[in-house]
Amino acid sequence: MCGILAALGISGDPETNRREILKLSRLLRHRGPDQNSCYQAPDGRAFITFERLMIVDPTETGRQPFQIPTSEGNIAWALNSEIYNHEALREQQLAGVDLHSRSDSAVVGYLYQKYGDTNELWNSLDGIFACVIWDERTGYFCAARDPIGICSLYWGKGADGSMWFASEMKALQTKCTNIECFPPGHVYRSSTGKVERWFNPNWMSLDHIPKTPVDLPLLKQTFIDAVVKRLMSDAPLAILLSGGLDSSLVASVAVRHMKEATNAFDPDHKLHTYSIGIKGSPDLIAARKVSDFLGTLHHEFTFTVEEGIDALYDLIWHIESYEQVRAAVPMYLLAQRIKAMGMKVVLSGEGADEIFGGYLYFHKAPSPEEYHRECVRLVTRLHQWDVLRANKAPFAFGLETRVPFLDKQFLQVSMNIDAADKMPDLSAKPDGRHAKLEKYILRKAFDEPDNPYLPDEVLFRQKEQFSDGVGYDWVDGLKEYAAKVVTDDMWESRLDRFPEHPPRTREYYLLRSIFQTHFPHPDAIKTVPQGLSIACSTPEALSWDPEWEGQHEISGRAIKTVHDGGAGFQPGQDAAAAAAVANGVH
Repeated sequence: MCGILAALGISGDPETNRREILKLSRLLRHRGPDQNSCYQAPDGRAFITFERLMIVDPTETGRQPFQIPTSEGNIAWALNSEIYNHEALREQQLAGVDLHSRSDSAVVGYLYQKYGDTNELWNSLDGIFACVIWDERTGYFCAARDPIGICSLYWGKGADGSMWFASEMKALQTKCTNIECFPPGHVYRSSTGKVERWFNPNWMSLDHIPKTPVDLPLLKQTFIDAVVKRLMSDAPLAILLSGGLDSSLVASVAVRHMKEATNAFDPDHKLHTYSIGIKGSPDLIAARKVSDFLGTLHHEFTFTVEEGIDALYDLIWHIESYEQVRAAVPMYLLAQRIKAMGMKVVLSGEGADEIFGGYLYFHKAPSPEEYHRECVRLVTRLHQWDVLRANKAPFAFGLETRVPFLDKQFLQVSMNIDAADKMPDLSAKPDGRHAKLEKYILRKAFDEPDNPYLPDEVLFRQKEQFSDGVGYDWVDGLKEYAAKVVTDDMWESRLDRFPEHPPRTREYYLLRSIFQTHFPHPDAIKTVPQGLSIACSTPEALSWDPEWEGQHEISGRAIKTVHDGGAGFQPGQDAAAAAAVANGVH
């Protein structure tokens, strides 16, 4: 994946525009430090820049933006993408066509030339992408984003009516009168001037309540397939290993099935795994155990609370949000170390908690129907939460993250399972051995005592959110630091400084202040999700427990009756203020 910036339908002096657009594109160079290029339409009405991270076809033939010359004008396009089925598309839909490149991104322009901008084109792609196409023949253009929004994409309109698209918001601030997060699974078509949904599976509707019983072998095989296809790379690849269930399963499947990947970087080499945490943290201990079991080349790093706080300013500039900071800081610090060791791609475990209801608050779900609806809400909002963090924090150092749990086929299987099979029940032991923990069916799909994928104590380890698992001292230390630097006067005047969505805790006051320094555009705040949350819930789920009303604490320890370490934990120190803000009382 890489960084793209496009200005389409732009007016003014082409040379001046080119210089300004190239300057803005440099703001994205951390995403693609290997190569940069710029396409300019012959009439000067379109520019597409590309900051490249070389992963598939790391040669000149993989340079973007691509162009197809025709007698009526060229078709130009750029993708921030990983198209895992690009070889099948070449053999089937594009048989006999010389694409002049082995890049997975090359197929899209040729599919557009053959079929046009249709929903079938976008649905044929198995992978992740943010794409812009400009057709010189007609002046038509379109932009599209992958189903879940794993590839980041923003858009806005210039004062001259031009349309702008960028991998990160920072490249649009000075040129767009409005800025929005481009919706996942949608395409913008210049012919209609509208954004239209192209990805519309049955499970995405809140009215669709699945009743299909879980098929453990199917669930297992679909996930194996999802991991194997993500081993596609012409560059070194590694695994982010927290020692929790999700990342450990990714690592285990990758180790066991590496040779099934026909296009892996080096199927015979030992996989590298990486973990980070406060010294002595739960994740470090668990990750070490998993690595020893799998036989990976494991690299363990520690950080201090002070180092985490020092990273806040730069981190928020990169992730373009003041949410997810607790988890983003250790990921950011780890990514820097991984890239320094020569890696370009990592696999990670994001998505499983949203699909299966892995967060501890799911123990309070009132019904299977509401359980499923909450899973749908979480998955469809991931592009503003965990997926945003997993994409942007590592890309601060030119490191790409791939997330097998959010594979399109795996989602179709897992999101159509009867939610009653997903619901946890600590009083039950369906297999006679293990309590029905959160994500129980995922655990059971890989529970093979005679040929184990993971040690039993890892396969059935309780959910620990990444920001907690790296060490409780990190979360507590960040809150203590915010309480110290955000004075009483600052806190009492928060409504004057932040009249729109005022911060609910001093921690959020601190993070919001940094965000506003970096992103003063009035629309920037609208790209950040709002609303209260308990242990990473949606605002809608707060109705499940009267005690959650008015609370805002994303730590899993807030679910005291379920979390093993919840005893004595206190939610955000400004819970009363949070409740007042939520109820409109200032």
